[in-house]
Amino acid sequence: MDRLIEKYRQKIGRTSLDFMRSTVESINWKARLIGIKGPRGVGKTTLMLQYIKTHLSDRLAQVLYVSLDDIWFSNNRLVDLADDFVKQGGTHLFLDEVHKYPNWSQELKNIYDDHTGLQIVFTGSSLLEILNARADLSRRAGIYLMQGLSFREYVSLEYGHSLSALHLSDILEHHLDISGDIVSDFKPLQYFSDYLKHGYYPYYREEADLYAQRVEETINMILEIELPMLRAVDIAYVSKVKQLLLVIAESAPFIPNVSKISEKIGINRTTLLSYLHYLQESGLTHNLFRSAKGISRLQKPDKIFLENTNLAYIIGNADIGNVRETFFANQLSYRHQLEFPEKGDFLIDSQYVFEVGGKDKAASRLKGVAEGYVAADGIEYGTSRKIPLWLFGLLY
Repeated sequence: MDRLIEKYRQKIGRTSLDFMRSTVESINWKARLIGIKGPRGVGKTTLMLQYIKTHLSDRLAQVLYVSLDDIWFSNNRLVDLADDFVKQGGTHLFLDEVHKYPNWSQELKNIYDDHTGLQIVFTGSSLLEILNARADLSRRAGIYLMQGLSFREYVSLEYGHSLSALHLSDILEHHLDISGDIVSDFKPLQYFSDYLKHGYYPYYREEADLYAQRVEETINMILEIELPMLRAVDIAYVSKVKQLLLVIAESAPFIPNVSKISEKIGINRTTLLSYLHYLQESGLTHNLFRSAKGISRLQKPDKIFLENTNLAYIIGNADIGNVRETFFANQLSYRHQLEFPEKGDFLIDSQYVFEVGGKDKAASRLKGVAEGYVAADGIEYGTSRKIPLWLFGLLY
C-alpha cells in the first residue's frame, strides 16, 4: 500500500490545474458512490486528480487514488485495500479503470456497504456495465458520462477564450445576439477547422505530431482489449470488427445494408448488429435511428457516423459534408436525443429538425416543418432559422 500512496502523491504533484473539463461541475461530489464512464483518452483520470488537488488538498492523507491496472492488484484484493485504508483514517477512495479488475462490481458493492463513511469515485470504459452488473450498482451509484472536448472547451484550453456553456434553447432563440457578442471578442472560425481535425481528445497537446498515431492506438486498445474483456468478443473476430469500422469510416455518413456487409465481412446478421452496437458503446461510432424509443441491441441503425470529427480525418472520410454532420451529431448527442427524421438531417428531442450544410445551405427540405433550422458552416452570424454551425460546439 505504501507504494500505491507514493505513486498517488507523485501523480497529484504532476497534475496541472490550468484547464479543467466542464464535466467536473455537473457531478454531485457529495454522493457516496460516483461512477464516471467514457471512451479511452477523454480525460477521466485527469478529472479525478484535478478534483482531489482542488477540493481535497488539505487532507491528502485521507485520500487515495489508485489505478486498478496496477500490478499491485495481481496479488492483492481491492476489498482488503479499502479495509486497510479506512482503518488508517481514509475517507475518499478514487479508483481508476475499474474494468481492468476482475469482479470489480461485487467488491465495490461490498466496500460501499461495509464502509459507510467512505466516499468512492471510480472511472471505467464507456463499455462498463452498471445496470446489468451482478452487484447492481445502479441503485447505489451516480453515473456520469464523459466525452471528448467540446469546441468551447478546445477554444478555452488552446487559446484562453473563456465562454459559457449554452443551452440549446438559448441558441435557437438568441443566436444572433450570442454570436454577435462572441465574434466581437474573437473569430471562432479561425479555430474551428483545427478543432475538427485534432481538438477532440485532450492529449492532442502532448505531442501534436504523434496525435494521429495516438488516436489509432486508442482505437486498437478499445477493439483488441476492451471489447474482448467487456463484451466477450472472441479475439479471433477482432479483425472483423476492425474491418467493419473501416467500412463505416470510409463511407460515413453510412446507411447500412446488413446483407451486403455481412457477406463482405463474413459474419452473420445477428453478429453484425451486435458489433454495430458495440462500436457505438465504445465511443467509436454514433448510430442514428428513425425512432429512439425501445431500441434493442439487434436493431439496424438507419444511419451511422463516426463518433467525432477527428476520427473522420484520421481513419475515415473527411468529406466536408460528412465532417459537418459528424460534428453536429457529436456535440448535440451529449445532452440531447437524436433521431433520423423523414425530412432534414437530424431530429432533436423529438421537436427540432435540422439541416446541416455550408453557408449557402437553404432550408428547402424543411418546407412545412414548424421547428426547422439550418446549421450552416462558414458563417459568423445567422439569420432567423439559419444558425452558425460552430455555435453548437458551445453546448458543454
